[in-house]
Amino acid sequence: MSMLAAGQCTPCRKDSPPLSRQEIQELLTAIPAWRVITQDGAPQLRRVYRFKNFRQALAFANQVGEQAEAENHHPALLIQWGRVTVSWWTHAINGLHRNDFILAARCDQLYSPKT
Repeated sequence: MSMLAAGQCTPCRKDSPPLSRQEIQELLTAIPAWRVITQDGAPQLRRVYRFKNFRQALAFANQVGEQAEAENHHPALLIQWGRVTVSWWTHAINGLHRNDFILAARCDQLYSPKT
């Protein structure tokens, strides 16, 4: 398990500061397949996972959903035939928090293209 994936999510309040650009760049080194995009004015982590069919994509999305529920931190999920797009960001701060990176790393651990 990566150190980032083993991290503990912490409650995030509206007055919590979003990560700085430097902090984001440092954390991205642990999850190199992820990209930072800006949507609706908020930076988000995004990754597309590829699968052999819809059933595998749906099973993966359900696993991500279980992780999200366990941490009470929920991503945007787009499920399509053969792929799942996952986007993490923290709504309360309209930006990125360490929790987003922890859960992105956990998604990577769940992913098995042979699933």
